[in-house]
Amino acid sequence: MIRLRVVPAVLAALLLVATGLTGAQAQTVRQEFDPAVTEALDKAVTDTMAKAGIPGVIVGVWIPGRGTYEKAFGVADKSSGTPMKTGLHMRIGSVTKTFTVTGLLQLVDQGRVGLDDPVGKYVEGVPAGNRITLRQLADMRSGLFNYTEDDKWEKSFEADPQQTFAPQQLLDHAFAHPANFPPGTRWEYSNTNTVLLGLVIEKVTGQQLEDYLRQRVFAPLRLDGTSFPTDEAMPEPYAHGYTAYTKSGAATATPSGGTVDATNWNPSWAWAAGAVISDLDDLHTWLPALADGRLLTPATQKERLRFGPTTIPQVQYGLGIMRVGGWIGHNGELPGYETLALQLPSQRATLVILVNSDTDYRGQALSTMLGRAVTEVVTPRNVFDLPTAPQSEESNPSPSRTPSPAS
Repeated sequence: MIRLRVVPAVLAALLLVATGLTGAQAQTVRQEFDPAVTEALDKAVTDTMAKAGIPGVIVGVWIPGRGTYEKAFGVADKSSGTPMKTGLHMRIGSVTKTFTVTGLLQLVDQGRVGLDDPVGKYVEGVPAGNRITLRQLADMRSGLFNYTEDDKWEKSFEADPQQTFAPQQLLDHAFAHPANFPPGTRWEYSNTNTVLLGLVIEKVTGQQLEDYLRQRVFAPLRLDGTSFPTDEAMPEPYAHGYTAYTKSGAATATPSGGTVDATNWNPSWAWAAGAVISDLDDLHTWLPALADGRLLTPATQKERLRFGPTTIPQVQYGLGIMRVGGWIGHNGELPGYETLALQLPSQRATLVILVNSDTDYRGQALSTMLGRAVTEVVTPRNVFDLPTAPQSEESNPSPSRTPSPAS
């Protein structure tokens, strides 16, 4: 039986012709999921929120020929009880890496840099900078120490989460440690890599990174709700973000369940690796463009999607992009916020999840829990489930987060 609320792709096309809607007008025609699927998604999200104590969530699922799901749950501000809405801005953490690396790859297409150029050609003072390539920075195989695991940096951040860090300050913390391994011999997630790529972009273009990304990455796709902040301010309207910390570097619930509002903590410490702010609509636009290489040549896009093994089961990593369960994209986490931004090329499906908390539930990232719950409903053969990597004082976190500072 054909349900009236489900409009097959061919029928939808006929309706557009019949009504005279084309181009931008056609994009306003919304194709809903089967009511049973919508009900199952509602339950998957609300059950996960209740289980993990999540204050608020925005979820978007778009699958051509099947339907659209855009909903907000919970609250955007715990103090006032203001409900979450789908149009609110949030900090997206390591999803920033997809933008920064795209900016670099555009320079590759222009012949201004080469993926196998040594980073020392562009940035001075990098240990083994004559042997670490831009490719190894982008695919997390440089061996450089992750500055967010440096004790001195952590203490500095704890003392004042609203202070501004310069990129060179971050690198100084990283370079105070020996490399973890020779370049190209292993995979290890490190924000130091992407900060260096941001500096390469600035050196080659003569522009500030925020200006370059706005002009060359955000503007061509009309990502008007996406920004690279230079201070702690959040653009209106926005959701407040809540966090709690342990010394492990992961945000976990305190014994009393207490959290703090981290909305206006300065994201300069994450810079090219995690400072970007965005919203649901823009990430819905960005993910298909990221997956199909819309801002790059086919040859360079092929290099980006050359996924290699990582130290985490079932996770592969390309140039600033990961692949898990057939889904490609990235996730992000920094104090107060988590993001999941993915595309499933086999179905041209897009999934965006925005959470206004980074307080892990029993060691599990909230965005991963929600991503697993949602994909179990809509793409049961392609479930997103990012394993939790073992953590130690010597090991770096998995790509499940832009590593958050410990308090």
